[in-house]
Amino acid sequence: MPPFLWEQHCCLPLQPGARIADLARYPLGSYLSVNIGYSAQTTEDSLQLARQFRADALADGRFRLVHSISDIGDPDVIALAFDLEDSGPLGGDLDNVELFYELGLRSLLPTYNRANQAGCGCLDTDDAGLTAYGRDLVRKLNEVGIFVDGSHCSRRSGLDLAKHTQVPMIYSHSNFAALWDHPRNITDEQAKACAATGGVIGLNGVGIFLGHNGVDEKAARIEAMADHVEYGVQLVGIEHIGVGSDYSFDAEDFNDMLRSDPASYPEAYTKWGPLQWVPPEDLLGLSEVPGLDEVLTRRGFSPSDRAALFSGNFARVAQQVWRD
Repeated sequence: MPPFLWEQHCCLPLQPGARIADLARYPLGSYLSVNIGYSAQTTEDSLQLARQFRADALADGRFRLVHSISDIGDPDVIALAFDLEDSGPLGGDLDNVELFYELGLRSLLPTYNRANQAGCGCLDTDDAGLTAYGRDLVRKLNEVGIFVDGSHCSRRSGLDLAKHTQVPMIYSHSNFAALWDHPRNITDEQAKACAATGGVIGLNGVGIFLGHNGVDEKAARIEAMADHVEYGVQLVGIEHIGVGSDYSFDAEDFNDMLRSDPASYPEAYTKWGPLQWVPPEDLLGLSEVPGLDEVLTRRGFSPSDRAALFSGNFARVAQQVWRD
């Protein structure tokens, strides 16, 4: 198991009753970026979630709320910050970026799958990229000190993010379309544009984005993540690859939604059956499945390369992007 994990995106249930203690399935010393909303949440919804998660984390005692990069790396606690998977919870008011920052937001992606006020999403047939508001949002995120994130955005929107950001951008949880042609995966052009900003691509462990969504394909999902690591390293270099597993502690709720309302997501999400994820236990080799660190060691990755992948690369760009 790697000594330190920077997990750039995972999800609790988006409701105040979510169990913050479930995040302790990640080991002490980890950094976690936890979702507090996407296109379905209002500004008040996501503010309420951020405040509740903060209160619950402080009461638990195993977590440290992240304000600056110096709050990360203590082996006795889990460092915790937040992300938004859509700009909708800003309510169209860029002044809310600062408000969310003070509550621990450190990453934001403009669009979740479908077009909104900021731009186009990865499931849109017509791709016009970022809007004027989207470009203003990029400038505001740069100014405040929050990662500009291209995951779930359309291909042109992702390229526009790279064009307009003045600091490194990221893809918090995206895999490579060259290995598995899914609309949620990114093109080589997007990956190279992100790397050109100095940014990092966090690879995820979602079965439908890896081409291995079977219940019995736990080990295959880890091997597929390693395939994407190898591809990304050859394409843009080890310094631009990280981990954003997209593990969903609300997986059962998400799959229930897909079953009850299949029209809410396209066939690209539903045709392989219930979604499967790589849980932290499998990712880190804490179960019967060989973890990603073990698989990459077998494939010849050095300790320094693995340390960069699991934590060092995202830590580097955070030092460049975050304000404090």
